[in-house]
Amino acid sequence: MPTIKTIKIKKKGGGTRFQKVMVLASGKYKFVKNTVKGGVRKTRAKGRPAYTKPKPTRKRVVRKSNANKPKNSRNGVAKKSLKSKIFGGTLGKVALGMGAASLAGYAVGMFAPQFSAFARPVAAYVAAGPVGLIADLAINQGLLQNITGALGFNGGGMVAQQEAGGL
Repeated sequence: MPTIKTIKIKKKGGGTRFQKVMVLASGKYKFVKNTVKGGVRKTRAKGRPAYTKPKPTRKRVVRKSNANKPKNSRNGVAKKSLKSKIFGGTLGKVALGMGAASLAGYAVGMFAPQFSAFARPVAAYVAAGPVGLIADLAINQGLLQNITGALGFNGGGMVAQQEAGGL
């Protein structure tokens, strides 16, 4: 009976492949059809398939448990404190600019009073940005008085009433 063996054959594009051959009595080889994927082998009575599809592998999903996490009793929105509401926005910048301007004006006024008028707005701008600069100019540099005077809100005060003969 002829025997079947597997030999290596060179392919055209390079590389090798395996081929089943039947060895004849003369010693020559006769190609035997290789088993096809899904085909049945003829060597066993039960007919074990030559190729079985690999079972699809599932990615293992690791579920994170929430048991180790501390429970957060707060709502999703954090509540702002009264301090951050007052000093957090524009009002806070105004207060910061005014404070820096007054400190700079006092300090520069002690050593070089001629630069006090320049030091106040610069310190207000450095400390609180444009909002601090506008607040300092509006309140301390007389800009607020010029605006109210132009609008006709000249209250005059005590001296003006005395001069007019009111008191």
